[in-house]
Amino acid sequence: KNLSIAESSLPGSRFPLEGASDADIGANAQLSYTLSPSEHFSLDFQKSNERNIEPELVLTKSLDRETLPVHRLVLTASDGGRPSLTGTMELMISVVDANDNPPQFNRSVYKVTLPESAAVGTLVTRVNATDPDEGSNSEVTYTVTNFIPPSGREVISVNANTGEIHLTAALDFEEISIFDFRIEAKDQGTPALSGHCKVVLEVLDVNDNAPEVWVTSLSVPVAEDASVGTVVALLSVSDRDSGANGRVRCWVWPASPFGLEATFAGSYSLVLREALDRERVSEYEVEVRAEDGGAPPLRASRGVRVPVSDVNDNAPAFAQAVYTVLARENNAAGAELARLWARDPDEAGNGRVSYSVWEGGVGGGAAGSSSASLSGAAAGGWRPASSYVSFEVRAVDAGEPPLCGNATVQLFVLDENDNAPALLLPAAGSAAEAGAAAAEASSGPGSGTLWAWAAWGAPAGQVVAKIRAVDADSGYNAWLRYELWEPRGKGPFRVGLYSGEVSTARPLEEADGPRQRLLIVVRDHGEPARSATATLSVSLLEAAEAALAA
Repeated sequence: KNLSIAESSLPGSRFPLEGASDADIGANAQLSYTLSPSEHFSLDFQKSNERNIEPELVLTKSLDRETLPVHRLVLTASDGGRPSLTGTMELMISVVDANDNPPQFNRSVYKVTLPESAAVGTLVTRVNATDPDEGSNSEVTYTVTNFIPPSGREVISVNANTGEIHLTAALDFEEISIFDFRIEAKDQGTPALSGHCKVVLEVLDVNDNAPEVWVTSLSVPVAEDASVGTVVALLSVSDRDSGANGRVRCWVWPASPFGLEATFAGSYSLVLREALDRERVSEYEVEVRAEDGGAPPLRASRGVRVPVSDVNDNAPAFAQAVYTVLARENNAAGAELARLWARDPDEAGNGRVSYSVWEGGVGGGAAGSSSASLSGAAAGGWRPASSYVSFEVRAVDAGEPPLCGNATVQLFVLDENDNAPALLLPAAGSAAEAGAAAAEASSGPGSGTLWAWAAWGAPAGQVVAKIRAVDADSGYNAWLRYELWEPRGKGPFRVGLYSGEVSTARPLEEADGPRQRLLIVVRDHGEPARSATATLSVSLLEAAEAALAA
């Protein structure tokens, strides 16, 4: 006999059984029933008539299909005859499943680690839940019921049928390093039962973040006289990665004149390591570089512009210590003689230069004004000290305090031929010169009549007079030559070209007359040449008279 009893049947439930029949009569047909031993079932009886009873199968203990899906019992019927006869029937009791078992996961917690570089679509894990029920009661579907943090909703998805969990978004260790998911497995029974597990996804750091360098404070410009150790900037350095990936080392490029000093974790000071010179370098482009300890390492940098402010540490400097200037005389007042320039590499007022003249010595470098003394001798005679002037030009900047530089200017005045020769009275000397000494100038500067005596019979070459002249110019302009202008031809006298000596050209004769008038021109070598004339009157006497005149 095949019976189907619901697993959910309650103890005490009764299930009528078909009774046996016996062809005998009387006591031989009176039937009794026994059931093979069972902890779940027993027999009870109901009278069907006066003579027979009908057996009922009584559930004495709840069934559990998952423990024992089929119960095999033997029902025995015995009559009342002597000897008693029996008949048997096997009861095949199939327990009909009830949805009394929720799905069960093989683990309550699934722990998974993935690098943050895992690609979208990567299999995270596969959860598995089983349900000992059968049929639709054992068909399980999976869903995610809880996300911690809530953003995890975008990170994973679960296959409802297979329990496979895949990544649906990129991971970022620096944003979230661990996710908790609650997975539900639900069967298809009525009512449906469910089981739960937890998936813990730990994100492993990957060196995917370069260091970050920030300037938190900047003190610029830096004065060029700033002391070593001056703090120029404060910097913050960080790396969002962890472990070795987040350990950062920093340095400055170029290595001088600045350096880095660590103040506390992740903070550095950019300090001055060497003295500055704005005139050499007026601005620095400093690069703070950072490198993490990942493999391979990632790097970052931050540029810092450091201008250097000026300090008045440079005095104006002339290109030369001594300047030699040549200037022609007779310049008009205000005419430019020379142009000097002093360089001051400082800037603004510190480099703004003003000039002044400090008059120094003149004439051979002697101290005093240009008109205070005379210089040494030169060709053609003495020249005034004003032909050489030495003075000092001072250049002063506008810094605080001001600095100055000096240069010496040696001014040489070039002669212009602006002076004609001037005749001088002859000095007493020879007898002839003594006669000439008595001469007096009879006209204005540059011309006059001179007197001299000569004896008849004087031999050729005898000096009878000497014409003296000076020229206030110098050089060629003061170099004089003497020419006999009248009489022309073969007269009895001649003049030394450069000495000015008037001498006999031949022996004097009575035929030369009592007196000779000579016109002598004195010229310089300037361009154009300037000249003066002298008239010399020579009296011709007897030798005794000439001696008496002397």
